[in-house]
Amino acid sequence: MATAENAATANVAAPTSALNARLQQAVQNINALTPRQKIAAAAAIALAIALVVGVLMWNRQPEYGVLFSNLDERDGGQVIAALQQQNVPYRMSPNGMSILVPQAQVHELRLRLAANGLPKGGLVGFELMDTQKLGVSQFNEQINYQRALEGELSRTIQSINSVSAARVHLAMPKQTAFLRDDQKPTASVMVTLRPGRVLDANQVAGIVHLVSSSVPRMVESGVNIIDQNGELLTTKNDPLRQSGLDATQLEYVKEVEAGFIRRIENILQPMVGKDNFRAQVAADVDFNQVEQTAETFKPNPSPDQAIRSQQTTEETNRQPGPQGVPGALTNQPPVPATAPITTPPVPPNQAGTGQTATTNRTAVLNYEVDRTVQHVKQSLGQLKRLSVAVVVNHKTETLPNGQTQTVPLSDEEVARINNLVREAVGYNPARGDTINVATSPFAGLGAEPALPIWKDPEMVELGKEGLKYLLVLLVVLFVYFAIIRPLMKSVMPPPTEAEKAEAAEAGEPGEEGEEGVEVSLSGAAQANTYEAKLARARELAKEDPKMVANLIREWMGVNDEGRK
Repeated sequence: MATAENAATANVAAPTSALNARLQQAVQNINALTPRQKIAAAAAIALAIALVVGVLMWNRQPEYGVLFSNLDERDGGQVIAALQQQNVPYRMSPNGMSILVPQAQVHELRLRLAANGLPKGGLVGFELMDTQKLGVSQFNEQINYQRALEGELSRTIQSINSVSAARVHLAMPKQTAFLRDDQKPTASVMVTLRPGRVLDANQVAGIVHLVSSSVPRMVESGVNIIDQNGELLTTKNDPLRQSGLDATQLEYVKEVEAGFIRRIENILQPMVGKDNFRAQVAADVDFNQVEQTAETFKPNPSPDQAIRSQQTTEETNRQPGPQGVPGALTNQPPVPATAPITTPPVPPNQAGTGQTATTNRTAVLNYEVDRTVQHVKQSLGQLKRLSVAVVVNHKTETLPNGQTQTVPLSDEEVARINNLVREAVGYNPARGDTINVATSPFAGLGAEPALPIWKDPEMVELGKEGLKYLLVLLVVLFVYFAIIRPLMKSVMPPPTEAEKAEAAEAGEPGEEGEEGVEVSLSGAAQANTYEAKLARARELAKEDPKMVANLIREWMGVNDEGRK
């Protein structure tokens, strides 16, 4: 058992001793080199390391950040000149609108350039008055003031998020003593909006108020604003507004139509699929604001109409008839009447008195009159008429043989879709709404021709990256085979034949020790067949039989006294 352990230990220790011997030999070879050879070897190693590090650093591009963007030509040239004076590497963006510098120096460079007054923004403000010379004429002073005011207004307008650049032109007429010749100053503002940004009505009104308040005697109607596309943003002189049209009304119509389209999509998408139908809606919206007042009377009131007022007047008049003998006395005026005290009065109805009575009666009756007063004000944006058009793609059916074909929808399916669309949009026949549902095969979109692999941008970028790593690999291989490997061969010579034989005798291929370590033998050891080993064992038994006997005794577990 001890012999097996010793053999395993010897097998493991053999490669270790061989490696130590080789290391010692390498140290001896290094010590045996001349000083010039040592210097040359160190220089070669240093050159290899520098070459590898240089290639790696060259392959690793520094991260660049945006220093300034959207600069005009004059400011861009001044900024580049300042960077060249400071020996700062820079790059231009692909679109030429930005200047890029190393990311770690962005903030520092901005502070340095700001101390030098860069960038100036292409505009001059009231700093122009700082260099005012003594004795300048009044005309030049007025021009400088106007330039400074235009620059300050432009800078203020550029601070709005949606505006990338702005120019302000002021027309300031000379004041006159004649009131009829007096003219108000006007302003024209040119704004360049950022991509995808717009100015709403409140922002435009704010710019107008800003400019008009900054210039004396300027009114808001004298300020005009246009964008980079030449569109007039101020609406006071807009012919569409003067004719009664409003852009917000058009947006409202679009929103109404989009709402109906979304309703149709939500109800048809689960049935026929997302890309198997198209819907369009045309809405006729009435924006007329109408106010109507009506007062109605009934022609013939009913008999039981309520009485509002009633007035009755009755008058009776008594006058004496003609008296006396007809003749001259009768025509004379009567004498003054005297009331006899003792004679009783005659009753009025007494016959032969000659007096008559007249009665007059008047009645006024007022009834309540039916009266209806109606005041109607129609709201804006009433839907007058709705037109809906829906086209549905043919459905796909699978044949028994596994192939597919497209067939048109049946009349029942089209009628069902028509009814669903009617309910979704709120169809009203009294309003004149129309709905048309049709089925038709959709034309397939032509596929764009594929780009060649050498023109694909992604493949080009991938090729560039792969070329960089390939270059690094070539440099590393060159350093290893041209510098490192020759030095290692000269310092650490290959193992001798005796060392190879010792390593071959350390074990057989496929054998495993007690620790589970597999020992592989060299070709010389593997060449020993069973007959050769048996012959060697016989020779060893003839030369030293006592040692063989002791070895067999140990295998059998017999001690020195002959007991197991």
